[in-house]
Amino acid sequence: MTEARHTRVAVIGAGFAGLGTAIRLRQQGITDVVVFERADDIGGTWRDNTYPGAGCDVPSQLYSYSFALNPRWTHSFSTQPQILRYLHEVADRFGVRESILLGADVRAARWNDATARWDIATCRGEFTADVLVSAAGPLSAPKLPDIKGLSGFRGALFHSAHWNHELDLTGRRVAVIGTGASAIQIVPSIAGTVGRLDLYQRSAPWVLPRFGHRYSAPERLAYRYLPGASRVARTGVYWLRESFVLWQVKCPPLADFFAAGARLRLWWVVRDRSLRRKLIPGYRLGCKRMLISNEYYPALARDNVEVITDGIAEVTEHSIVTADGTEREVDAIVLATGFRITNSPVYDVVSGRDGRTLAEVFDTEGLAVYKGTTVAGFPNLFLMIGPNAVLSYTSAVFTVESQIAYLLDALATMSATGVRTVEVRVAAQAEYNRTLREGFDGTVWQARDCAGWFVDERGEHSRLWPDFSFRFRRLLRRFDLDAYATT
Repeated sequence: MTEARHTRVAVIGAGFAGLGTAIRLRQQGITDVVVFERADDIGGTWRDNTYPGAGCDVPSQLYSYSFALNPRWTHSFSTQPQILRYLHEVADRFGVRESILLGADVRAARWNDATARWDIATCRGEFTADVLVSAAGPLSAPKLPDIKGLSGFRGALFHSAHWNHELDLTGRRVAVIGTGASAIQIVPSIAGTVGRLDLYQRSAPWVLPRFGHRYSAPERLAYRYLPGASRVARTGVYWLRESFVLWQVKCPPLADFFAAGARLRLWWVVRDRSLRRKLIPGYRLGCKRMLISNEYYPALARDNVEVITDGIAEVTEHSIVTADGTEREVDAIVLATGFRITNSPVYDVVSGRDGRTLAEVFDTEGLAVYKGTTVAGFPNLFLMIGPNAVLSYTSAVFTVESQIAYLLDALATMSATGVRTVEVRVAAQAEYNRTLREGFDGTVWQARDCAGWFVDERGEHSRLWPDFSFRFRRLLRRFDLDAYATT
C-alpha cells in the first residue's frame, strides 16, 4: 500500500477561490500546498459554463483579484472566455500550477483525531493535510429539476453548465426551463436561430438594464499603462455597488423607486399586454437575485418565442406537458435550473471530529457556521464562500479575498503560538449566528413573499451576508484565536 502524501494545506477546487488561496499562500512563503481539481483544467464555474452568451453580471473592474488587477478587459462586463483566460494568466504568473493536481476528485476527507490531520482520499491517491480548505464554489454542482418523465426524454437534454456544443439548434424546437441568470443570457443568444423557443417560467425575475459598454481605445490604454487607473475605476465601481445595501438592507422601500423604473422599461419594450403580465415579478425588487440585460425582453417579444407560466406536469419522449394539459413537442430541452447552492456536494465528503459529514451536521443543526468560514466540530477546516458569506450585490472575489486573509492570519497565529489545531467553539458559533440572524430583520429578504436560492430548505437565510461588504472584510481581518479551542 502506497504511503499517503502529506501537505501543509490541501485545497479543494481550482476556481477563483482555490487559485486565490494557493497564490496568497505562496506569497506568504507557504508552498507546501496541494490543490485538488476534479476536472482536467482550472477555472471552476468559468471553465464549465460555456453556454451561448455566458458572461459576468458583476462589473469587470471588480471581477479580478485585488493583487492582480486585469488591465486587459475589453468590456465593462466580461465574457466567459475573457474571465477564463484571466484565471489561466494569473495561475501562470504566480507559479501555482505545480501545486494543482488535475483529475483529482476528492472522495472523502476525514478528520483524524489521533494524528491531528485530515485524511483525504482522491482518485489520484491518498493524502494527509494539516489544514483543509474547501474552495469548491457554490456554482459547481448543477441542480436538476424533479420532473416526471424527464429522464425518458429522447431528444437532446442538458444543463446550461454542460452545454452540448455539438448540437446545432438552428431551426429546432427548443425548450428552456428556468428564468435565472443563465437563462437571460441564453435566450437572447439562441432566439434568433432556433425555430421555436418555449421558455418555462416559474416566477418572473426582476430584469434591470445593463449599463455596460465596450472600452474605447483610450480607456484600454489608460488601464494598461496609466498607473492607478484600474484601481481608481475599481474603487468607484465598488462604492456604487455598495450603495445597493441601502435599499436591500437599510431601507427596503427605496427599492420601489428602482422597481418603478424597471416596470416602465418593461412596458416600453414589451407592448403585448398578455406577455407583459407574465413578466411582472410578484415580489419586491432585491428579494431574489437581480438580473441585468438589454436583450432579454426584446427576445421574449419575438414571434417564435413563447413564455409559459403553467407548471410542467410531465415530460414525454418528445414533448413537454403542462398542468393545463397542453402538450408542446420539442427537439431539445435546456435546463437553466441553477445549482446546488445550500447543499454543496463537498459537504457530503468532509467528515469532522465525531464522524458526521458537513451535510449531516447542516441537515440536523442548520447551515450555521462561524463568520462564513469555520465550523464547530471540524478542526482546521476553512470554507470559502460558505453559509452567509454571499455578497449578492458585489463580487464574489471580494468574499474570497476576505476569507483568504482570515485563513492566512490563522496559519500565522498557529505558527507563532505553536498551536496544531483550531476549532471554533460551539458557544462562539451560536452567538455569532444569533447576531447574524438579527441582521436580517427589516431587510428586503425578510418579506413573506421572498423565496429563492437565498433561502435554504428550512426557510432560513443561510446564504447571504446582510450588511455592507466592508464590514464583512473587517470581521475577517484578524484571526480571533480566543473564539477557538486549540491543541
